[in-house]
Amino acid sequence: MSATAARAADIVDTAVGAGQFKTLVTAAKAAGVVPVLKSKGPFTVFAPTDAAFAALPPGTVEDLPKPKNKGKLAAILKYHVIPGAVKAGDVAGKKLTVKTAQGQKVDVDGTMLGVQVNDAHVVQADIMASNGVIHVIDKVLLPPAKMPMHH
Repeated sequence: MSATAARAADIVDTAVGAGQFKTLVTAAKAAGVVPVLKSKGPFTVFAPTDAAFAALPPGTVEDLPKPKNKGKLAAILKYHVIPGAVKAGDVAGKKLTVKTAQGQKVDVDGTMLGVQVNDAHVVQADIMASNGVIHVIDKVLLPPAKMPMHH
C-alpha cells in the first residue's frame, strides 16, 4: 500500500468508520452515489446521522432504498453534497445560498451559534476526508418539491 493511500479515508470510508451514518451509507449504496462520493472531489457533505433519518415520517427510510425510488433517493442524497471543500470557518458570520450537486440550493447560515443548513443544525463540523469535508447534521435535508407529489 502506498503512503498516499494510508493518508486519509475518503468521504464514504470516513462515514462508515464513524458508525453513526449507517442509514446514509446504505442509502448512498442503494442510490448509486457511492462512486461519486469516492471520486476526487473535493466535496462538502452534510451528513445526517442515523437518528436524523429515523426522524423522517414512518416508512420513509424503508421505502427510499427500493429500486423504484432510486432517482428520488439519489436526488435527496445529492442535495446534501456541495462541490468544493467548505469548512465551518468559511461560513462563520455569513449567510450563503449554495448550489448543491442535485441542482437546487441550500441556505447556509453561519451567523448564529454553530452553522445551520436550511432547518438542520451542524452538530459536528469539519470532519476531514481525503476528498472533502463532512459536516454532521441533525436533520435530513429534503429538496424543495418542484411539483406537488402524488402518492
